[in-house]
Parts: sequence; structure tokens; C-alpha cells
Amino acid sequence: MRTVLMVAEKPSLAQSIAKILSKGSCSTRKGLNGACSVHEYTGSFVGQNVRFKMTSVCGHVMSLDFIGKYFVEAKGCDYVVLWLDCDKEGENICFEVLDAIQPMMNKSYGNERTIYRAKFSSITDTDICNAMNQLGEPNKNEALSVDARQELDLRIGCAFTRFQTKYFQGKYGNLDSSLISFGPCQTPTLGFCVERHDKIQSFKAEAYWVVQAKVSSGKDSPLTLDWDRVRVFDRDVGQMFVNMAKTAKEAKVDSVTKKEKAKQRPPALNTVEMLRVASSALGMGPQHTMQIAERLYTQGYISYPRTETTHYPENFDLKGTLKQQANSSFWGEMVKALLSEGINRPRKGADAGDHPPITPMRAASESELGSDGWRLYDYITRHFIATVSPDCKYLQTTISFSIATEGFTCSGKTLISAGYTEVMPWQGIPQEEALPVCERGDTFTVDEIKLLEKQTNPPDYLTESELITLMEKHGIGTDASIPVHINNICQRNYVTVESGRKLKPTNLGIVLVHGYYKIDADLVLPTIRSAVEKQLTLIALGKANFQQVLQHTLDIFKRKFHYFVDSIAGMDELMEVSFSPIADTGKPLSRCGKCHRFMKYIQAKPSRLHCSHCDETYSLPQNGAIKLYKELKCPLDEFELVLWTSGSRGKSYPVCPYCFSNPPFRDMKKGMGCNECTHPSCQHSLNSLGIGQCVECETGVLVFDPTSGPKWRMACNKCNVVVHFFEQAHKVQVSQDSCDSCEASLVIVDFNKTRSPLPDGETQHTGCAFCDPVFQDLVELKYATMRHPMHRAGGARRGRGRGRGRRPMGKGNPKKPKDKMAALAAYFV
Repeated sequence: MRTVLMVAEKPSLAQSIAKILSKGSCSTRKGLNGACSVHEYTGSFVGQNVRFKMTSVCGHVMSLDFIGKYFVEAKGCDYVVLWLDCDKEGENICFEVLDAIQPMMNKSYGNERTIYRAKFSSITDTDICNAMNQLGEPNKNEALSVDARQELDLRIGCAFTRFQTKYFQGKYGNLDSSLISFGPCQTPTLGFCVERHDKIQSFKAEAYWVVQAKVSSGKDSPLTLDWDRVRVFDRDVGQMFVNMAKTAKEAKVDSVTKKEKAKQRPPALNTVEMLRVASSALGMGPQHTMQIAERLYTQGYISYPRTETTHYPENFDLKGTLKQQANSSFWGEMVKALLSEGINRPRKGADAGDHPPITPMRAASESELGSDGWRLYDYITRHFIATVSPDCKYLQTTISFSIATEGFTCSGKTLISAGYTEVMPWQGIPQEEALPVCERGDTFTVDEIKLLEKQTNPPDYLTESELITLMEKHGIGTDASIPVHINNICQRNYVTVESGRKLKPTNLGIVLVHGYYKIDADLVLPTIRSAVEKQLTLIALGKANFQQVLQHTLDIFKRKFHYFVDSIAGMDELMEVSFSPIADTGKPLSRCGKCHRFMKYIQAKPSRLHCSHCDETYSLPQNGAIKLYKELKCPLDEFELVLWTSGSRGKSYPVCPYCFSNPPFRDMKKGMGCNECTHPSCQHSLNSLGIGQCVECETGVLVFDPTSGPKWRMACNKCNVVVHFFEQAHKVQVSQDSCDSCEASLVIVDFNKTRSPLPDGETQHTGCAFCDPVFQDLVELKYATMRHPMHRAGGARRGRGRGRGRRPMGKGNPKKPKDKMAALAAYFV
């Protein structure tokens, strides 16, 4: 029997699709990587009985996180069906998957087709079955357009980011940003926010005057009239009009017009409109909104949430989708009335040729979806119902008055039928006080004529909703990436989100944009990126050459980068006005290994050390506290060591500031402390203090912390495993000898006489912390309290025993550690 491998975007999608196609009769097992399950069943494919294996990548919309070994499931398979998300990024992942699995698949017979692509927009039985019956091929051009965008953004962004981060962090101590980043889309996004800020700052309020009249007739309430001239900017002129109007005691009705008007139902919902409404009405940021929308989609509650289309396909089952909502306690009665009276034809929108508009796919309740999930689902459902509802109709009445030579008007709206605003009440016609019944020639008594002084107001800071509109208008980003770019400028401390989700630029964001304008306005204006996006669209359509577009764009930005580097002094002049020189920041901490003077510790992110004499800046580990380490020095470069610690319940290790950024040995990388240093004899290195392989992660080594007494501990140099041992011991040292059973280094422990757990009053014992029966009850595995997700524990896998590197690290399978540690390892695996 031949085998069909089917690959989805996420494990939850794979499970849903397999359940639908197998009609619930599939078996499930864990895949090799432990994260992606494999669902198996038998069925028919291209006219033959086959075995189906449904699995997924470990990735996510707009990202990819898997390696080839996870696709051993492809070994022996004859066909592959790709169920990745149906957008350009999904097409790109299709080809990444094919690169990983094709070498392991069976060879095809002759010209037999073996690669298929499923196209779907929702996780419903109908959509999934239709997709399986109409399989196509992955689109290479769309995948190439994503390759081009990724390569351009990576190469351009990295070049500018690396240069300006290194340049400015070496000069200023209070930038308060760990990365001074540049992005071809991110920077124009920030530019829109700063442009609005500049308009606010340069705005000069101007006084103007308005003539206001109040008139009445009989017992009716007085009417406040609007002046036909609207306003004047000269007080004396305004007073002249007031004086002229005051000569009349009556206001004469010149005309009464009544006009029936309609407020149109909304077009179908696309991604950008969903993001706008979520920000302005629901108070949810774009990134958070997309995460919720993706979850609702994978759970089958809504259709695919990334779409530019606002037009329902001709074959879209509007009635069937509407019927799903007929029993809702919120809008069920409105839905039943629509189904009974007949639904309205939706407005004609734009068809971008990607996915249908965002619609609800099945009924739900708040208890199923959670607070934010329900609020977004509630809006999506109400919007869909509104698109097939009648327009809102109202009567607009306008009464025109003349008082002496001046014209005034008042108007009001009276609701005729609520239409779609019954389900979207926030868009309804507000209940207004009815205008008096009158006709041409009637007169009203003038109660008051006065001149009001007012002032012009500056624009407000951009809201997220307005920023999304600007990005869409200027072609900055895609419906998939707009939330990412907005999230980036917030996380990088370029803007802060104020009340009402308004985006207020920080000093750093303002200086960066002004600096780009000063050096090369193209770097921040939306025009050049918009032009690039058009070229990428042509690649996706097969109308432009991938390599030519890529090379042409890179050549442009290469010249711009060199000019930017040569002209950086222009931006630096702006920086020095807003930020303090690094030499004036921080406090003396440890000595430089080159000049032996004290370096200053800059605590503001990113924390670092600066030697003002050598004019050098040295990186440090982040998200913890830094203090001097016993005035001890690195034997390689004479720099004084510092101690990084994540707190009393965390872990700590010494760091050489120079080695941290300049790895001294070939097997070391940047960002390694002394607990990973392979120096053969240094007393602070891994070779001197390493004890044995971590009981949880595959690559880490448990390293003794000599500063931890009297609550002694060893901690993994990769994950957050901490082993507490020999509490209240007087002294603990790492021996040069190793355990015969597990190859871990032995420890020498000196206990206090009065508190020694050793027999016969002994105070010193040498043994293996893992295997020695004397130490059995004195070892306890815990997890460090860490402040950053990068420190989370690795996968729960148990590797082979490991020593410290003075000899080969345990060839073959060494003996298992005994007793307490073996039990701990078994428990956590």
C-alpha cells in the first residue's frame, strides 16, 4: 500500500484536518520531535487505496521553525499534500518543507505527479473536503516573492542596525534601547508617527470667532443655529455681523427641506479593517488581535484571517453561514428575521484574488472563547450579519433661517428603519430632539445673538487605527506584516502607546527619524518601500525576475548605506542634544585589562561597561544584576571579572567583559560567561568547575557556583536547572577525579563538626554528587527563577553522562547515575 504524507501549518490544524478527512477514524501518535503528532488512517487517493500520514511543521504564520530530522515521517512516502496556510508566506513554507522531505521520499514512477497543494479558507467539513477533491500545485512565484522580501529586509536591516547600534551605544549611556534598529518597513512606520508629532509641535493656535444665534417658537425648546459663514478670523468683523443681526427681532424661515438618506451597510471584512476596529473600538493592539484571530481560525470559529478581499465569491454560502447564528442569544432574533424576509445582496467590494472575507464559521459562546477571543468573534459575526442586512434609513430635516442679512441653519435626523445598525448599534443614528414643525415664511423669536471666541486645535497623536490606514495607503507592509512592524516600534522604545491607543514617539524615535531625514529622506519616506513592494508583487505574479529585482534593490540600498555611514555625524549632532555621553554615565565598577583604570557600569538597557580612557564599550549579559567578582582577573586578558546573577532564587556565574564579546577559543561563541569557557586551567572556567551533564537539557553542563555558600548549588550553563546540595557545608570544592559510574566530577565537601551528616563524627568526604550513597539525601533539583524567556529550560531529554572536557566526553553509553539523581532525571524526562 502506498503512503501519502500530508503537512499542515500547525499541530492543531493537522489534527482538525485529519479528523475531518478520516471521518474521525484516525489513530494518533507522537512524532519524533515530541511536538508534532502524526495522525494515520487509510483511504482513497488518485484512484488507489493508500495510507495517509498527517503531521505539521513546528512553525507559525509568518515564521518557520523546523529542521530536517523532524521529517523522517517522509521516509518511504510516495505522495505529499501540502496544507500550509494559503497566502504567500504559506507558499514559501511549502517549498521549505519540500526541500526537507523530498530526499527521503520514494522515487516517482516516470512522470507521475507526487506533489499536491490544498487550497482552503476555513476549517469546516465542506471547505476541507472540497480542498482535498481539488488539489493544485504550490506557487513558486509567490514563494520567490517572499524569499526576496525576507532577504532584502534581513540584509538591509542587519547592515543599518548593526552599524548604528554599535556606533551610538558606544557613545551614549542613556539610550534605553538594547537595539537601535532599522527596517525597510519599520522605519517608514515610525516616520508616520514622528511626522504627526512634528505637526503637533509646530502647530500655532489661532483665534477665530463664530456668531451663535438661539431662536424659539411658542412652547417648543429653543433652537441653537449654525452660522452659514461658519467662522471669521477677525474679531471686529465678527462683531460687525453680530451688530447687524441684532437689528432684527425675528428669525424668518427661508426653507424647510426633508430628504430621506441611507447609511450604507459595511462591505465584507478584510484584515486591515479588522485590525483598525480592534484597535479603535476594542482597545486591542494589532499584534494581539492577529494572535487571537489565528487561534479562532485554527479552532474553526472564523475563516482565514489574512485577506485583502472585501467581496464574497459568487458561490459563497451566505445563507448557510447566517443560519449558524440563528440560535444566538445576542443576535439570533435579527438573524431569524433576515432569513425570513430574505437577505440583502452584499455590497460589491474589492477582490484581491487571495481569500474570501473574514466570516464566522460556527456558533460560539464567551465561555468557549475567553474574554478577548469572544470580543473579536462578536465583532466579526456582527460585521458579517450587517453585510447582508438592509441599509440604515433616516430622514434629514434642514431648516434655513435669515436674521437680518445673516443666514443660519439647523438640522436633525429622524430614524426611519435601523437596518444593519440593529446588529451594529454603535453606528446607529443617535436619538435627537425633534425639530419643530414649520414651513417657509414662519417666524421665530430671536432669544440671543452672541460672538463666541474659539481657537484652532492641533492634530492629535496618530492612533494605531490611523497608522494602519496610512500603511495600507502607502503600501508599507502586508496584511500579514503590518501588526509586526507596529509591534516592533513599540518594543524598541521608539513610541509609547498612550490612552486611546495613541502612538507617541519617544526622544529616541524622534531623533532617529530626524536623523534619517537629515542624511537621506528616502530611508524614512514610504515611497521607496512602496516601489519595492510593487516589484515583489510582480515577482509573485510571474511578471518580474526574482534575481534582477533582488540585485537592483540591494545595489540601491548598498549605495545608501555607504552614504549613511559617511554622513552619520549629521544624526550624531541630534543625538548629543538628547542623550548623555557614555563617559558621563554609570558608576565605576571593574578595571580595564588594557589600561588598568576603572570602567563604568551603565545600568540602563543594554547594560554594559565603558572604559573612557580606551574609549571602548563591552557588552554584558542582560536581565540580571552585575557586581564585582572578588577583584579576580581573567588570566588571558587581565580584565577584572564581574558576577552576573538573576537573584537569590536564580543562578549566577562570573564573566570576563573582554572574553564575553571576543571569544578566546575556537569552540566558544560571543555571549559566553566563564561557566562556558574552555580554558584548560583557569579556576573560573568550565573545565575547573563543571561537574556533569545537565539532567534535563541535551547540551548543558552543571557548573559549580563557588559564590553560592552556604546554600551551595550547581547550575546548568544552558537551561534553568539548578541543583542545590550540601546546605550549611563549610566548604565545597570540585575534584580533579571523576566518578566511575557516570563520569561526573567528584566533589570534596567539608562539613561543620556540629552539623556533619557523616558517620563517626567525620567532617570531610569526597564522592559523586549523583551516585555516592553518603550524598544521596543532600541533593535537590530545582528551577532557577529567570527574568527572560531565553533562559527557559530546554526540551526534557536526557543525554549521555558528561565530564568537564579534560578527556573525551563519555563515548558510547556510560553507566547510568544511581540513586537520587537517576530518580530525579527519570522524573523530569
